[in-house]
Amino acid sequence: MPPLIAFYLGWFLFFASWVGAAFWADEAAARPGFLRELPYRLITVFGFILLFDIYDPPFYPVRALFRLATGWQWLLLIIAVLGFAFCWWARVHLGPLWSGWITKKEEHRVIDTGPYALVRHPIYTGFILAAAATALATGTATALTGAAVIAIGYVLKAHLEEQFLAKELGDEAYGAYRRKVPMLVPFWPRFT
Repeated sequence: MPPLIAFYLGWFLFFASWVGAAFWADEAAARPGFLRELPYRLITVFGFILLFDIYDPPFYPVRALFRLATGWQWLLLIIAVLGFAFCWWARVHLGPLWSGWITKKEEHRVIDTGPYALVRHPIYTGFILAAAATALATGTATALTGAAVIAIGYVLKAHLEEQFLAKELGDEAYGAYRRKVPMLVPFWPRFT
């Protein structure tokens, strides 16, 4: 199997398992509102459309800006799988507190262990890592743009989520966590 087909299969399996596990989540007690979430959702979906280049699949070499050797593509697939694994580690660690939307659950509290001790938004970090690896393996301008747009979408979501959680959980609890743990890049220096 060519590595780029393996990327598509990996993403399909990841998304199928991600959606299939939605029953784990508890009901939301509070949300910032659909309209506040709409911009990052539209940006992220647009990024994924570009990443997967739905109208002209990236495994046609004539469209690539560059073509990495097969060994490098397999290495990037391993990096994408590590991104998927980081997402799943975070989701399992959250358990019923997880939600695909920005929410506060009844028993919501700051989680600062497991992957949440490394970054405040490990699921977004995993998605961004997997998207970047996919775009580099693909080598098309469309896929590279898609990965950048996905990153922008998740950064916007992270900022909105942080405003919401600081308000809902209190600046004392969530603010202390923000000062201690970087947002998206593990081991990023803290300047506070």
